Amino acid sequence: MSLPAPSSDALAASHALQKQIAAEIERGPMSFARFMERALYAPQLGYYSGGAAKLGKDGDFTTAPELTSLFGAALARVAAAIIPQTGPRILEFGAGTGKLARDILAELAANGVALETYAIVELSGELRARQQEALREFPQVQWLDGFPDTWDGLVIGNEVLDAMPVQLAVKRADGWREQMVTIRDGRFAFEDGAPDAALQAQAERQIPQGEQLEQGYTTELHATACGFMATLGAMLARSRAGAAILLDYGFPAHEYYFADRNTGTLMCHYRHHAHPDPFYFPGLQDITAHVDFTAMALAAQDAGAEVLAYMSQAAFLLGAGIGELLLRTDPSDVKAYLPQANALQKLVSPAEMGELFKVLVVGKGVSLPASLLAADRSHRL
Repeated sequence: MSLPAPSSDALAASHALQKQIAAEIERGPMSFARFMERALYAPQLGYYSGGAAKLGKDGDFTTAPELTSLFGAALARVAAAIIPQTGPRILEFGAGTGKLARDILAELAANGVALETYAIVELSGELRARQQEALREFPQVQWLDGFPDTWDGLVIGNEVLDAMPVQLAVKRADGWREQMVTIRDGRFAFEDGAPDAALQAQAERQIPQGEQLEQGYTTELHATACGFMATLGAMLARSRAGAAILLDYGFPAHEYYFADRNTGTLMCHYRHHAHPDPFYFPGLQDITAHVDFTAMALAAQDAGAEVLAYMSQAAFLLGAGIGELLLRTDPSDVKAYLPQANALQKLVSPAEMGELFKVLVVGKGVSLPASLLAADRSHRL
């Protein structure tokens, strides 16, 4: 692969992490979910827990809030319709640089919507420090170390589920096998795990018509994300009224496990280059998988929450009025208008983020605006 060379300090950090992972593998092959967890979240050395820039032009990828403030302003419009039903509180998971929180807070304040609390759960110490700097003028912002027991308010998770560790499963003649990580010729490599009844049962629950898939078919199983959604669903079920909006790239199950998608969806991002090798310099690159939105919805529903809506990101943003928000910038002011229009096009175009990214809304005791309900595709889950 032709990828930018890491700095000497970055290489040293990656080598230190590789030694830690290798030492653990000496006790036996490691599940890919464990490898991904270590690569992303190992203290001081993992991708999200280290000190390197992750987002924007100097990082490895760009998220919707980094493209334009219109994204946060559109979410703020939805928040303004929901929080009178729930309470003036927002909880965000994985707030990145803090830009989305800043844009939401600024838009709500500009429209006279008073927010009591904006809580953030952030695992990365480096990102938390950036958030604290970006949001220092908003006294209602606070940081939490985990889920509150209950939450009467709105929950937001933008590109959170895709960064959760996944198991890799491959179909063999005797059923599904987990792909384990071992060391071969001094390098990390995959090998089949022993038959596992729990993995087989999970694959059968998650993969529709799996018996029709060919041998060698490889895909992801999302136990960690399902656990997150179960905890989220239970938290909302204990509330008086609350809703969670999850935005991410992915598919419903009947599209996720399509026969031709036989190598899965795992993808890595390094310095704005996408590639499929998860063993390339662990700790220096993002590792993600597309989201199985059917599994996410079922996990939340089984924990007591309701599935309120599911739709494309384009439908959600247009239903939230992002087009009207764009027109707050005078089209005759080409220098100001064109960058915003181009960013909006990327967010809603089917050829860009508009259709690949989906929005799942779960909750309790909340009615969504009619403009969003009109775009609901939850029957396709």
